[in-house]
Amino acid sequence: MSKKVIVLGEVRDGALRNVSFEAIAAAKKISGGGEIVGVLIGDSVQNLGQEMIQYGADRVVAVEHPHLKHYTSDGYGQAFMAVHEQEDPEAIVFGHTALGKDLSPKIAAKLQSGLVSDVTDIEGEDDEAVFIRPIYSGKAFEKVKINEGTVFVTVRPNNIEPLAQDAGRSGDVASVSADIQNLRSVVKDVVTKATDGVDMSEAKVIVAGGRGVKGAEGFEPLKELADLLGGAIGASRGACDADYCDYSLQIGQTGKVVTPDLYIAAGISGAIQHLAGMSNSKVIVAINKDPEANIFKVADYGIVGDLFEVIPMMIEEIKQLKVNA
Repeated sequence: MSKKVIVLGEVRDGALRNVSFEAIAAAKKISGGGEIVGVLIGDSVQNLGQEMIQYGADRVVAVEHPHLKHYTSDGYGQAFMAVHEQEDPEAIVFGHTALGKDLSPKIAAKLQSGLVSDVTDIEGEDDEAVFIRPIYSGKAFEKVKINEGTVFVTVRPNNIEPLAQDAGRSGDVASVSADIQNLRSVVKDVVTKATDGVDMSEAKVIVAGGRGVKGAEGFEPLKELADLLGGAIGASRGACDADYCDYSLQIGQTGKVVTPDLYIAAGISGAIQHLAGMSNSKVIVAINKDPEANIFKVADYGIVGDLFEVIPMMIEEIKQLKVNA
């Protein structure tokens, strides 16, 4: 049976995050040929609607209000429920991001619905769709099939391939009015730490350092390598605890969970808490002086050596390849 699916488009700094397009691709599998409705929430977001349509949405509805300039679960919850009441969908898809992880349980509780979170793959389509998600910190996977009620899922960034963008595709972008009121908290301003380069949660390449980098200056060659590869920089908790870098770079069970195409771990021993955050990367390259380091158990390629010798060699080789390309 075909389903109407609403997909939350996530906006950051005035642009749609890539996970929004991945969520649309997931919605296509769930819909069984039904309608895909994009949802945009914010202060001034309606202009982004056509981009969602180019990536596969059939139409888009936007909820705009001054109180929605910054995310709050109350404000976004009221806005989303206004759209849900109007559209009455059979399925909902969010990205499994900081916003999605916070908002989706709130919406599921209001709808008295189940929620399949952190989906990394979908087998089958329509009523036969089976959702795959990691459990036990990525040590195992479970398959979930929804037999009745609303199909509500969040998809992990960088796992489901977006549909190809069709610049010639167009559709209706409408507005939905919502009376955003009785907010328990209001965000007046957001101060963010300036970060260069690619967003780690959506990066295709991540170069991560651990205690083996020996200090903040040890991250400099890693940053150079990440820049050459068009990737992002990350870190283990050990490196963050040692004050080598900011905790915003932490990858692991108590940090960010990432699934890039290429993960380079330099000077990381491979504690189970760190592996929980990166073991599902498509290709893992480990560099460590200790041949018994746990990181080698999950690595596709291992280099036993001093990262301060190996990383510069990699940088020079990549530079040479770029020159000859």
